[in-house]
Amino acid sequence: MENLKVATAQFENRSGDKEYNLGRIEALTVKAAAMGAQVVAFHECSITGYSYIRHLSREELWELAEPMPDGPSVRRLTAIARASDIAVLAGLFEQGADGKIYKAYVCVDKNGMVGKFRKIHPFINPHITPGNEYVVFDLYGWKCGVLICYDNNIIENVRATTLLGAEIIFMPHVTMCTPSTRPGAGFVDPALWENREADPTSLRMEFDGLKGRGWLMKWLPARAYDNGIYAVFSNPIGMDDDQLKNGCSMILDPYGDIIAECRTLGDDLVMATLTPDKLLKSGGHRYKMARKPELYKDIVGQPNASMQKVVWMK
Repeated sequence: MENLKVATAQFENRSGDKEYNLGRIEALTVKAAAMGAQVVAFHECSITGYSYIRHLSREELWELAEPMPDGPSVRRLTAIARASDIAVLAGLFEQGADGKIYKAYVCVDKNGMVGKFRKIHPFINPHITPGNEYVVFDLYGWKCGVLICYDNNIIENVRATTLLGAEIIFMPHVTMCTPSTRPGAGFVDPALWENREADPTSLRMEFDGLKGRGWLMKWLPARAYDNGIYAVFSNPIGMDDDQLKNGCSMILDPYGDIIAECRTLGDDLVMATLTPDKLLKSGGHRYKMARKPELYKDIVGQPNASMQKVVWMK
């Protein structure tokens, strides 16, 4: 297995404007290829926009969604990939052959769709059907998985994808800068974004604090470290409908170290070289090899209600 050059991007998408968003994806893909990247990843719903989806009816959402792999956006992504000879990953909504709507993330290369994942934990709109399987596919000799946004907060999803062979997990998000019960969480004032050229400091303080990057650093490095995988995190920057997002798209290695990160207050792209030796040298690899599933296979598989049944020992 050879080294792999992977890029992750961030950009300010427009709600429902596929043509504009695909244009930004194309421009950043050309830039990634010029840097020498073999793969470039974009955020969740990067083709459609995300937050405004909460306002759509089922009929409107179905109209926005597309069949796969023969829908126009996948065809356009394939053309973009072919023109730059690079693999491209991006997010949109799928018209399932079963008549259901899924939030999907696809990987295409010059020959067409290589892999497709359906978000397991969607919640932005009640008309989206959860996916029900993990996906691992081959890309340049590397085994790749995908988990979308909240999927990554359920630690079993990351471990399951890793145990199925994933060495890289693409983690497209639209996250941070939203209210939560977590201390320090909350929206970031859009006025700071509008004034970012005159006062980047105030915006950066909000983006990097507990509303944003500070929260991300509580858990994202642990997903890479504990599982001994490369994590490719992608997130939009700027206004997504009426919510401001902070970008900081990044790539983490199996040691949980950040090896590339977008720090521009605008559309940006970074690249890192993934080396296979780290997969075997990482602590996460040793932890996986040391597992004793006979001890907890029946515990992990219990329904959530069983969490109330705890045995306390003094």
